[in-house]
Amino acid sequence: MTATLNETLTLLLIEDDDGDAFLVEELLKQAEAPPRITWVRSLEEGKAKLTSRIQCVLVDLSLPDATGLEALEQVLAAAPHAAVLVLTGLRDAHVGVAAVKAGAQDYLVKQDVDARLLARAIRYAMERKRADLAQLQLVAAELTAKENARLESGLLPVALLHTDALEHTTRYLPGSQGALLAGDFLDTVQTPDGSVHIVIGDVCGHGPAEAALGVALRIAWRTLVLAGQTGDRLLRTLDAVLRAERQAPEIFTTLCMATITPDLRDARMRVVGHPPPVLVRDGVVSVVDGAPSGPPLGIFSDAEWTILDVPLGDEWSMMLYTDGLIEAAVGEQKELLGVDGLVDLVREHGSIDLDRLIRHVGTLSDDLAAILVSRRSE
Repeated sequence: MTATLNETLTLLLIEDDDGDAFLVEELLKQAEAPPRITWVRSLEEGKAKLTSRIQCVLVDLSLPDATGLEALEQVLAAAPHAAVLVLTGLRDAHVGVAAVKAGAQDYLVKQDVDARLLARAIRYAMERKRADLAQLQLVAAELTAKENARLESGLLPVALLHTDALEHTTRYLPGSQGALLAGDFLDTVQTPDGSVHIVIGDVCGHGPAEAALGVALRIAWRTLVLAGQTGDRLLRTLDAVLRAERQAPEIFTTLCMATITPDLRDARMRVVGHPPPVLVRDGVVSVVDGAPSGPPLGIFSDAEWTILDVPLGDEWSMMLYTDGLIEAAVGEQKELLGVDGLVDLVREHGSIDLDRLIRHVGTLSDDLAAILVSRRSE
């Protein structure tokens, strides 16, 4: 009966015995789709051939430069993507069992091999390898999900507000480049004197390291605010934390920090290399004048930031956001929304509605964090 392989494979045979190698090649020629075979006589030669194109490896465990499980371990290390079948003699069948426990997909006793058995063993080894890789990917995905959940809890805290006079809404969405949270962070804290402190920030870059740095900065900001530290002194402390925790000197952070007075009628802001907040006051839409008030954190050690005093009045809404919102491509021409486009969009809508804005901009190219704080007149 003719042996059958499901697909044309690229196979590496590591075998120092010419007769055994010839037998394997002849048996595989009987397959319905004979594999492409590369034959080498030593482990050292084999390791040089173990490229990503090799899908399956048949390796003898009695080689001139490696024997037993030592040979297998080196093959597994050099080709983690490939299915591995071990070839043994009658006297070494127990070694084959140990090889499977050590990571090989299967083993074959040379004296018992025929064309159908060899083809079937290769096919099954390939399927087991696919299953093993799928399981590893599943475990990695689960670990990523757990890490994201931990990062999300750090990046997206519960606001510490004890007033009913403000409506407070936040949104955090990943960009199109992946599901991992990046370094955007936000927080809101009301101190005992009634002042409401808000921060939103963006660590440059994407990935777990940037997200972890965002968490560190967010927690540091909350701690400093609760300890009574504000203004430039707070920013310089955050700058020191950033420089101590970042993995590379080119990492910087933009942020916007606002303190709303206890009567909720005025705000004092510092826009640190960050997009300007959007305001709606008595139906008039604008952005904070004078922004940015200074450079991002992590660039200049002697940086200073201008204080922006912003009158709010009795009825107002204020949106702080990261650049993922204004860098979204909108319209048929897929042009960047930009700050002016965002202001026009808010004017068109008549008010700031985070969900409506996000639906309008569609696919985000970068991560988006946003805080909307509103006060309605009594």
